[in-house]
Amino acid sequence: MLNPRVKTDGTGGRAPRARGLKMVALAALALAASLAIAACGGGGIEGSNSEKGKVQTVKVSGKPSGQLTISNWPLYIDKNTVPEFEKATGISVKYIEDVNDNAEFFAKMQPFLAKGESGGRSIFVVTDWMAKKMYDLGYLQNLDKAAIPNVEKNLIPTLRNRPIDPKDQYAVPWQSGMTGLIVREDLAPQIKSICDLFNPKYKGKVDMLTEMRDTVPLVMKCQGVNLAHATEQDWLNAIDKLKSAADSGQIRRFTGNDYARDLTSGDVDAVIGWSGDAIQLQQDNPNIQFVMPKEGCMLWSDNMVIPVGAPNPTAAEAWMNYVYDPKNQAQITDYNYYFSPVKGVQPLLKKTDPTAAKSKLIFPTKQFTAKCDAAPPLSGAEETKVTAAFNAVING
Repeated sequence: MLNPRVKTDGTGGRAPRARGLKMVALAALALAASLAIAACGGGGIEGSNSEKGKVQTVKVSGKPSGQLTISNWPLYIDKNTVPEFEKATGISVKYIEDVNDNAEFFAKMQPFLAKGESGGRSIFVVTDWMAKKMYDLGYLQNLDKAAIPNVEKNLIPTLRNRPIDPKDQYAVPWQSGMTGLIVREDLAPQIKSICDLFNPKYKGKVDMLTEMRDTVPLVMKCQGVNLAHATEQDWLNAIDKLKSAADSGQIRRFTGNDYARDLTSGDVDAVIGWSGDAIQLQQDNPNIQFVMPKEGCMLWSDNMVIPVGAPNPTAAEAWMNYVYDPKNQAQITDYNYYFSPVKGVQPLLKKTDPTAAKSKLIFPTKQFTAKCDAAPPLSGAEETKVTAAFNAVING
């Protein structure tokens, strides 16, 4: 990221990690954080602890041991990986599920990071855009690649040299996914486009995400915007469309993964939602389907990063290396049903879970995602203005 991966009814006992806000109340924190980021946004600016052009590099030494503290999104990992890692390495893991929203987590950690401290964590897991913001502020370290040979060997080609990390220096993808349509096909089989969500036929039967970088770019796609060339005005035009839809009652509510409850109850016909959630919801209701919007989806990754001041970075890189072993990664993927950044997982799942191995939501083809994009970048005054406009809508 069902995504704020809070457990909800109708998930068959599984609940994935959350990429949206847990509740609208968090929007105020998100706005405050985004304003703080914009105010701090670059080398040498207040709030950054780095000198321009200088980034610390992780110092790995000796055999991994001791304690490792990880902050990740709730319910984003199976029950076996952590204890198996502890048994294999002798490292004691404190695994904290406290990343409920990127901006909220940043607001909590920024006071530590600005002082060169990590709040006791050795690893954070944050989404692409937040990883880059933290890095640009000097809050993250470059990795010692010699200590993570499995990452170097097994990271899939499509996640190498990404715009947020062109030299693969600091961000190791944890899981990736798609944001698109999740539809109750027994109630609204005609919904195939983001634009369909604005059809008066579905008034009051649509949920959209509080995660701005998922919802707004998809609406821009509906409006025919080429996201590679999106302008501030394009963002604001899409937000105006959302405001009109919210004010008219077209949109039932803006939510995180609570949309799962609305889909299973039939309170909504369709939502903007995350691919892994759809698979999990199908376990109880096969009428719930992920539909690739005709405009294409949004692509994202959540990334393991090592903050400045991290205790025991040797253990942190040992963890990264461990979860990039395909056999260890396979059980993580089979639990949360997002697509894996690790080569060699699909052949293993063919033996243990053939249905998962065949899923185009877990192993999407280039053709399936041909029209999909990553969220356009925002920074500085533009980000502040767009974020304020969006938060005014979701809080309205």
